[in-house]
Amino acid sequence: MDLDLRKLRYFVAVADKLHFGRAADELHIAQPVLSRQIRALEQDLGTPLLTRDSHGVVLTDAGRQLLTDAGPLLASAHAARRRVTVAARGSQRLMVGFRAGIAVTPAVRQFATWHPSVIVDVQRIEWDDQATMLLDGRIDVGYVRLPIDEAGLRVTPLYTEPRVAVLPVSHRLAGKEQITEADLAGEPLVWHADTSTQPTRRPHPNAGYLVRGVDETLEHVAAGRGISFLARSATVFYSRPDVVYVPVPDLAPDQVCLAVAASHISPVVDDFFTAAQAAAEITAECGNYEMWQLGGDAVSKHG
Repeated sequence: MDLDLRKLRYFVAVADKLHFGRAADELHIAQPVLSRQIRALEQDLGTPLLTRDSHGVVLTDAGRQLLTDAGPLLASAHAARRRVTVAARGSQRLMVGFRAGIAVTPAVRQFATWHPSVIVDVQRIEWDDQATMLLDGRIDVGYVRLPIDEAGLRVTPLYTEPRVAVLPVSHRLAGKEQITEADLAGEPLVWHADTSTQPTRRPHPNAGYLVRGVDETLEHVAAGRGISFLARSATVFYSRPDVVYVPVPDLAPDQVCLAVAASHISPVVDDFFTAAQAAAEITAECGNYEMWQLGGDAVSKHG
């Protein structure tokens, strides 16, 4: 029997709330109706998904597995609806997401020479929404930084970037040509859960300042509240007089990839991948800043 997406959405609401009443309120349906839909889903699947006891609602093993699988399924359905809506308008549009410091323009320019009628929009994404936005269709293609939850995605490596320490201009090591991670042992850390910005020695959860995004990171570092780590492209795209960037060669490099929802199969997306890979070759040869300056003409010459 086919899986009913409406029942699946109802199940996810109950599983998230672990409370039928609150889930029914969120879904704007009556609680008895919700209970009947969950029972019907359990009958469809031939197994209990939820149990109720004196403490509330508890997921069974089957329920936990379904909750894990439900996210990509519902996101894929939502993305398909978005793409159909765009197609119905009679124009083609490609939404490209990118992480801070990644140059998208060269690939966009090259892609435009192949598909002049396709409108390409770009949108900045953060580490904690890069997979979600691909799966639910808000972006079609994403320039992402690892690690990323690859479930339901097709992820293609593009290039690696060395990482640098971000120090206040008054820091004792600010004038060094390069430093080691050991040189910074014991320093307070400005960090966030995006592991691409963290050193190999993970900070204690209560250590330093927890931030979201590059802009917040730089504000805290400039104020002398700690140090941080970013990909080298930050030295180009986020130049400011009150912070300095110092290479740290013993840190693992940052991996930049191109990602798309596995269900999103399109010649247009494939062509953007080709353009992005050509631009990535230039990135490897001369770095983000030169690539950004050369733009689409350089991509054409190289590929």
